[in-house]
Amino acid sequence: MSPTATIEVIAEPTRRRILDALSSGEQPVQALVERLEMSQPAVSKQLRVLRDAGLVQVRAEGQRRIYRVCPEPLMELDQWLEPYRRMWRESLDRLADHLDRDDPWS
Repeated sequence: MSPTATIEVIAEPTRRRILDALSSGEQPVQALVERLEMSQPAVSKQLRVLRDAGLVQVRAEGQRRIYRVCPEPLMELDQWLEPYRRMWRESLDRLADHLDRDDPWS
């Protein structure tokens, strides 16, 4: 999945909340339902989207389904964003230098 497709998937707030909940470790659907205070079908629908996008993986444990974050697509997104972060850091550094030079209070 491309970084821009990953952005589209995680643009939905509920999906980000699910990823945030899973960032501390794998969890069964019922724990996510309770934590997010949503219905099981609503959580399962969002988990399906995240799974199809490769952002979460699922494993069966008896009758339960246990989900965990799959970090690779997020790492690809992070790499894709790095040039933009670098550009903003450099721009903000130049702005800070400019403001420091022209600061009448120093």
